[in-house]
Amino acid sequence: MAELRSQSWHVAHGRSLDVGKQSVIMAIVNVTPDSFSDGGHYEAVDTAVAHALACVEDGAAIIDIGGESTKPGGDAVSASAEQGRVLPVIEALRGKTDALISVDTYRADTARLAVGAGAHIVNDVFGLQREPEIAALAAQTGAGLCIMHTGRDRQKLPDVIDDQMLFLSRSLDIAAAAGVSRQSIVLDPGFGFAKEHTEENLELMARFNALLRFELPLLVGTSRKRFVGAITGRDAPDRDVGTAAANAILRLQGAALFRVHNVAINRDALAVADAILGTRARLKA
Repeated sequence: MAELRSQSWHVAHGRSLDVGKQSVIMAIVNVTPDSFSDGGHYEAVDTAVAHALACVEDGAAIIDIGGESTKPGGDAVSASAEQGRVLPVIEALRGKTDALISVDTYRADTARLAVGAGAHIVNDVFGLQREPEIAALAAQTGAGLCIMHTGRDRQKLPDVIDDQMLFLSRSLDIAAAAGVSRQSIVLDPGFGFAKEHTEENLELMARFNALLRFELPLLVGTSRKRFVGAITGRDAPDRDVGTAAANAILRLQGAALFRVHNVAINRDALAVADAILGTRARLKA
């Protein structure tokens, strides 16, 4: 079981967030027609903003806004289409909440415009290895960076943790070369991203605390993923209980931030995990 450790995550516009001592929830707001579990639900700006604010009311500290589905086999959209979806939502949200705003994009141009519109964080599912210019943008603006591991478009190593170490170390080298502060970075092992088999995701969960050697906050995104469905037998919209169980387990192994669709159920599950970690820390004191 992981030790509680507080770290300050520095993000754009002079903001920061303490992570580690308490679970931090990042709410998913997909302004897309084709995301795997909620596509088309929040395409309208007013609907997306209302949903985001409801997530904050339920306990989310971060709103993650995405304009392109990253599901397996999803259709890519143009940069202009992505920007047309996310920028109006960011601009509308920035005056309505103190929650941090994240943009889910692998495009440097979209990231630049989003931070200019008020986003604090760039969540890059290609871990800076598709458009490394995102690292330079983060260094220039102070934006927080979520660097995610993926196995897409490359040959993975056979061992799940070895591949995490190889990929994420390369990403961190890109960030360091661009001058990104380590205090601006969190890492995401990328559950479900080119991890086609349930067993691979389960092994990553079972060995998750090996990633603590990076000494950086860890973000996880198990929400409604296919492997949760394989375990529970549930379709995507009905996987929130399985997601909450997975996240509570990962919290006990050292995860600090949790990207989810259903904030309330994960808040409660993570509160139990936090209470266990807090009690364990007191007993050791």
